[in-house]
Amino acid sequence: TQTALSVSDTFLLELYKDYENAIKYYSEALEVNPSNAIYYSNRSLAYLRTECYGYALADATKALEIDKNYIKGYYRRATSNMALGKFKAALKDYETVVRVRPNDKDAKMKYQECNKIVKQKAFERAIASDEIKKSVVDSLDIESMTIEDDYEGPKLEDGKVTLRFMKEMMDWFKDQKKLHRKCAYQILVQVKDVLSKLPSLVEITLKEVKKITICGDTHGQYYDLLNIFKLNGLPSETNPYLFNGDFVDRGSFSLEVILTLFGFKLLYPDHFYLLRGNHETDNMNQMYGFEGEVKAKYTAQMFQLFSEVFQWLPLAQCINSKVLVMHGGLFSEDGVTLDDLRKIDRNRQPPDSGPMCDLLWSDPQPQNGRSVSKRGVSCQFGPDVTERFLEQNKLDFVVRSHEVKAEGYEVTHSGKCITVFSAPNYCDQMGNKGAYIHLRGSDLKPEFHQFTAVPHPNVKPMAYANTLMQMGMM
Repeated sequence: TQTALSVSDTFLLELYKDYENAIKYYSEALEVNPSNAIYYSNRSLAYLRTECYGYALADATKALEIDKNYIKGYYRRATSNMALGKFKAALKDYETVVRVRPNDKDAKMKYQECNKIVKQKAFERAIASDEIKKSVVDSLDIESMTIEDDYEGPKLEDGKVTLRFMKEMMDWFKDQKKLHRKCAYQILVQVKDVLSKLPSLVEITLKEVKKITICGDTHGQYYDLLNIFKLNGLPSETNPYLFNGDFVDRGSFSLEVILTLFGFKLLYPDHFYLLRGNHETDNMNQMYGFEGEVKAKYTAQMFQLFSEVFQWLPLAQCINSKVLVMHGGLFSEDGVTLDDLRKIDRNRQPPDSGPMCDLLWSDPQPQNGRSVSKRGVSCQFGPDVTERFLEQNKLDFVVRSHEVKAEGYEVTHSGKCITVFSAPNYCDQMGNKGAYIHLRGSDLKPEFHQFTAVPHPNVKPMAYANTLMQMGMM
């Protein structure tokens, strides 16, 4: 009776976006009734909402194993595969839904959109050649781009980013105005040159009297980024920052976020650091909004240049040879060394496995050992894995991001694995705090600073996302 009541209450929990408790109650129900396809399918939806795409895919598949005619299972499995970039597998399930429900407009639209992506991918493979792909930079003539007389926004000074330009640009963006395309291209070309000269593992020494601020995911939440700078001060040579990936996607001001971060990288190249996240990749950008946003505000060519720049973002940073920072986490196998990270050829889209994939995608777990990733990519690693890695590489602890945390941060693995997330009220619905970390050279003891979301213009998250991710999940 108690379990049945819990399952009933789960629908209300989902309504109020309490997906973690929804998962808990569906799991309890499945312990009592493990042959209920509806419970698996509904838990799959809750996993989708919490970005546990691997678990969502497994639950949808289980629902269909129990009842091959349960149509929602096909919807959920297709959505899971889409989120993982497995477009062919998703198309097969959408075909099933359309065949069973030919008058379902939503299903038909999803099928058509997915089919378009599959055909596009096939075309891209067909025209690919062994020749070295030319950079967008080679086809740009920035000098001949004219800034119209009626443009009143910020301009680079003699082609260079200055502090005055940065302040003017941030205010310009705050008013929802668009930077001139010439200025955007100038920033991108210059930051690509700066990033391409960096190693895959950046190593810095923080002097005893200095501190650095580490921020986690910002996900296109521009007004919360401005709030970080208001609370913690603008970046400068005496106020260095490290932003730990996932600058774009989901939030609908991703262009404003990334151009601001790239501008500060140009202004303070040795005191402002950026690491790549799993969302600085083509597949994620195609699904979760950044590609659509760049095309809506500028051009497809500019998105191609962003893609090139993202591939040069470093993958990890080591502070004082004691603290390692990466977006995702540790590795699917033991024995990975800092030297292995230095040798990674990062100028590419991430592979499906290996150290580069793990740095961008893996997550910690409370139990020892490793397990299959809840995301469907990389792995989950336990405290013993963390301990062995730190000991082998003579490190004190790791800092990573990649996961929403209610308090904006979380300390796990006996203090050896710290998560920081800097997008408060993520996607306007999670209700979480944001946080950033101060590390001081004197002791490298993390100091956590929390903050809450600030108001932003009435533009919803995912406004530019692929229509498959915007529509309901049935």
